[in-house]
Amino acid sequence: MNTLNGGTSEPLVRLQKFPTYHEVKIRVPGIDVENIKVEIDNNQLMIYYLIPIKSKVKSIKFPRILYNKEIPYYVDVHNIVANEEETSLVVHLPFNELSNGYHRDISLTGE
Repeated sequence: MNTLNGGTSEPLVRLQKFPTYHEVKIRVPGIDVENIKVEIDNNQLMIYYLIPIKSKVKSIKFPRILYNKEIPYYVDVHNIVANEEETSLVVHLPFNELSNGYHRDISLTGE
């Protein structure tokens, strides 16, 4: 296992771009896909997992951020989905109608 920063696994994060969607693929050695969390908050897509830090008295879980980016305007936020593919988490970001640009004719208004 490849570890950095005192024993944490180095994640593989890949963003792939396709004509009608983007895809974020994440694999973290030693971390089950079920333990990776995907959240949207204030138009930010955040993907992370929790690392338990233990002391003599208690255990506290700290987030290890894997991906934290603003969602572009042309992504259909309501249809973002996450799936497990083998040992990876795949987040599918489909485009909305604005991906082709916005166009309309604007008429002059008289005063």
